[in-house]
Amino acid sequence: MSDLLVLAHEDVKRLLPMDECIELMAEALADLARGRSWQPLRFVVRPPEEQSLMGLMPAHRSSPEPAYGLKSVCIFPGNPARGLDAHQGGVMLFDGETGELRALIDASAVTSIRTAAVSAVATRALARTNSRVLAILGSGVQARAHLEAMAAVEPFDEARVWSRTAEHAQAFAAEAQTSFPVEAVDGAEAAVRGADVVVTVTSARDPIVELDWLAPGAHVNAVGSSIPAARELDAATIAAAALFVDSRESIVNESGEYLRAVEEEGIGPDHIRAELGEVLAGSSAGRGSDDELTVFDSVGLAAEDLAAAEFLYRRARSEGAGAVVPF
Repeated sequence: MSDLLVLAHEDVKRLLPMDECIELMAEALADLARGRSWQPLRFVVRPPEEQSLMGLMPAHRSSPEPAYGLKSVCIFPGNPARGLDAHQGGVMLFDGETGELRALIDASAVTSIRTAAVSAVATRALARTNSRVLAILGSGVQARAHLEAMAAVEPFDEARVWSRTAEHAQAFAAEAQTSFPVEAVDGAEAAVRGADVVVTVTSARDPIVELDWLAPGAHVNAVGSSIPAARELDAATIAAAALFVDSRESIVNESGEYLRAVEEEGIGPDHIRAELGEVLAGSSAGRGSDDELTVFDSVGLAAEDLAAAEFLYRRARSEGAGAVVPF
């Protein structure tokens, strides 16, 4: 019998602050590019006639200490109307020497923090250094996490937020705690026009961003779509941009943005300039010029969840946080 650490939602939020998670994700992505961690494609369970789905995301890390991780997450699109995060599940951390289960961690909190932190890493690496105007499309859990993450890496002067439900955007703007003003606007185009950095964190099935709206030199973090049937950016945007991804294998199999651009614009795998980890590791170039449009297409990686789980396990044990139960 061994001890199992259980970390609830509030535990994760306290133990994994955004600024530290940004550095953690930068390290995790660089390690993935260097071959120090490994992950297969996620396995997705989509029952017939169901709007919900379950994703299984395993990963292994070889150094500095071996470990296995598995995130089992259910996505229920109707949850926000219930006041719940659409992502529900757990991240399991296994000992890399014995296979013993060491921790069970709330996946909703891990996903929201690490996803936004990865977008912050991409923004820091790919956006122009003089970026001042931020646009966020969406007003849910990920939008709130992304506002915090973007503010941590760029000194924005203002942010605009749009949501398909105007009241949600207005509440988001009113509740924002940033050093710069956050304004709710009436349309996606109004948010995007003239923005230096654009973040899309919606459940849209069809494009909500058009190429003509984007300013020269803008950087876009496309986050909301992680399945082939959904996309937030039109095909012209993907075809025109310098395209960076979290994982080539994941993008060519799972990204609706990429797959529809293949169909509509004729791009192929060689259109992907680099994985973000390759840019961080110095093996690939990033932005080419101030006028270049850059897009970071993020579908989320198990290696990110594993890195977060290892960090949380070490911190919780050192602080005596969470619940420890015999298992």
